[in-house]
Amino acid sequence: MKKLAFALLCVLLLSGKCEKKAIVDLPPPGKPAPEVQGDDPAPDKGSLRLATYNVGVFSKSGTNTTGMVAAMVRELGVSALSMNELDSCNTRHNVFQIKLFAEAMGGWDYTFAQALDYKGGGYGIGIASDPSLQLQKRFRLKLDRGDGSEQRALAVCEFRDFVFCSTHLDHKSKTAQLAQAAAITDWIKATYGNTDKPVFLCGDFNALPTSETISYMKREWTILSPFDFTYPASQPVKCIDYIMVYRNASSRVELLEAEVPVAFKSGDVRVASDHLPVYVDVKLK
Repeated sequence: MKKLAFALLCVLLLSGKCEKKAIVDLPPPGKPAPEVQGDDPAPDKGSLRLATYNVGVFSKSGTNTTGMVAAMVRELGVSALSMNELDSCNTRHNVFQIKLFAEAMGGWDYTFAQALDYKGGGYGIGIASDPSLQLQKRFRLKLDRGDGSEQRALAVCEFRDFVFCSTHLDHKSKTAQLAQAAAITDWIKATYGNTDKPVFLCGDFNALPTSETISYMKREWTILSPFDFTYPASQPVKCIDYIMVYRNASSRVELLEAEVPVAFKSGDVRVASDHLPVYVDVKLK
């Protein structure tokens, strides 16, 4: 067993305050995204919809897409969302992005895991979730950079009925990427391996389905999401975003549906980010 390549930062949320005026236009705090009209694409009653989305700091198209992404997530009926590429109070976006997204969702819970210091603030990943899931614990952990391009992180939220994790693995070094995947697996095994609570891991792995990293993950994780292309959103040619469940309680998870949605009434996936969102519908037995 490899030594865990983590440094536990804390189990509390950041305050979300920025001292300087925001440099982009964002939805007024507390204002929910607009209601979606038409057919309801929400999951069936009794199931749970989990999603992952690399939101590209809500600005890959050159415009602020916080409200658009929130409207799309509401349209999908997602209960817990893994989010990659988030800014926190830096000179690129001098706002706490995940906090404003949670407010646009009407008051969701949120957890931000800062991967690295960036331009006077932070940059990292996070989880936004419906309060009805009853958040019980949360962790923010850093992954060893190794010979990779930059520091990476893992965000973990334990809810009443399941555990939900978000990560974003290195995009240049396959050695560092594999080491980060192994470190995540080791920590999950040590923390939740002997429990019967399902553990879901989501995010941008920067790894193709045929890669060594995904082959490694398949040893202890069951991949629930489809291998449909997720990047780039404008003309997808590769699958690098995944949702999976750890083997400790995978038998308690029934997969009902898995999709990479591309058509929304409330937004344009080609504008919202450079990645496509991914979701799964599961039923916990």
